[in-house]
Amino acid sequence: MRNKILIVVLILIILNLSSCTSIESGQGFNLDNELVYEDIVNEIIRFHVIANSNSDEDQSLKLKVRDKVIEFVSSNLRDAKSLDEARQFLIDNKSDIESIAKAVVNENGYSYNVTSTLSRENFPDKVYGDVVFPQGEYEAYRILIGEAKGENWWCVMFPPLCFVDGTKEVVDSKAVINTLESNKESNKDSDKPTENKIKFKFKLFEILFKNKS
Repeated sequence: MRNKILIVVLILIILNLSSCTSIESGQGFNLDNELVYEDIVNEIIRFHVIANSNSDEDQSLKLKVRDKVIEFVSSNLRDAKSLDEARQFLIDNKSDIESIAKAVVNENGYSYNVTSTLSRENFPDKVYGDVVFPQGEYEAYRILIGEAKGENWWCVMFPPLCFVDGTKEVVDSKAVINTLESNKESNKDSDKPTENKIKFKFKLFEILFKNKS
């Protein structure tokens, strides 16, 4: 135990020195921050667009579909006051969203079928900017293009964290936490006790002390 504590202290010192060096050179030093699954699982709706295949053409088409769908839903979901309201909008506009996606597919010379689902699905760990959304079952709105065997693009649809540029480098941990906490706070019943804030796991300690009594 003493050795592990010493290792932790040394690592923290090294990270601190690295951080100072990177700040002086004008570069940020970030570690992946993993959110606590229980804090977020019932607070978000994910958005996934799954390409027909991993060919360059199908992946490009996927991004065009993404852009048009986000353009349609963004203003509505930005004004949604609750998860239920966002969910209902997606249910009510399912056919319109599919029509928009299908139009993009056809305009680009493809005849792929397009379907969409709002369901709970199991996803692996996913990095979003400098934030890790942990593995688990989440509610997600998914658009499936053709055989849907290609890589998917994803974002957090509600609270609205989707960015059309698709890079997700513009999303930082502070922005994600602030948005999630703001949404969680607005959805609380006034007669309920204050809920715990959204937290990150300290992955270093978790690894070092895993399975230790």
